[in-house]
Amino acid sequence: MKLDHAVAVVTGGNRGLGRQFVAQLIERGAKVYAAARRPETVDVPGAVPLRLDITDPAAVEEAARIASDATLLINNAGISTHTHLIGGDFADIRLEMETHYFGPLAVTRAFAPVIEANGGGAVLNVLSVLSWVHLPDYGAYAGGKTAAWAMTNVARQQLAPRGIQVAALHVGYMDTDMADYVDPGQKSDPALIAGIALDAVEAGEPEILADDLTRAVKQNLSAPVTL
Repeated sequence: MKLDHAVAVVTGGNRGLGRQFVAQLIERGAKVYAAARRPETVDVPGAVPLRLDITDPAAVEEAARIASDATLLINNAGISTHTHLIGGDFADIRLEMETHYFGPLAVTRAFAPVIEANGGGAVLNVLSVLSWVHLPDYGAYAGGKTAAWAMTNVARQQLAPRGIQVAALHVGYMDTDMADYVDPGQKSDPALIAGIALDAVEAGEPEILADDLTRAVKQNLSAPVTL
């Protein structure tokens, strides 16, 4: 899809990668709703702040009512609790699943008829290399992102006949608040990642592998399982 006349909704649009999506979409000529639980924290000139907690069904429905001109949805909101699946706080595990799977699914379900009514468009789900690499310290996060990968692949098949393309962005560490503890040399520039992803959406690509680590991991998914 062309982005110069798109109307985008970006969840988690007030910081990190989401803020980059908002800024770059505006630069490309799109109208952008920057969705956040605290819309007063949205500070990108030209963005339309939109109150949205993706884990609140009523808030999701209200956001879809307000942004009734949307043609592009970017499911970007996320958290990382570093919760272990065995022995970790079950409430945090549930929160990760709500944030990375049930929330984006609810937002997609709410906005799909909106996008269809506006002539079609696209959905971009921000996933992770941890959709495919599953480590104890990221057990809850990986579970949520893996579920979101499956959801993305199914939604792509269901929404294509309705004129809505669905893409997944897979990427490793980025230089954002969520990864402030990671060595800078291991992190990608979120501005670069946002640009790669938006170019791919315009090109209609269904899966976006945004860094070398992610490409290597995807290539080796058929390797034998090891401890």
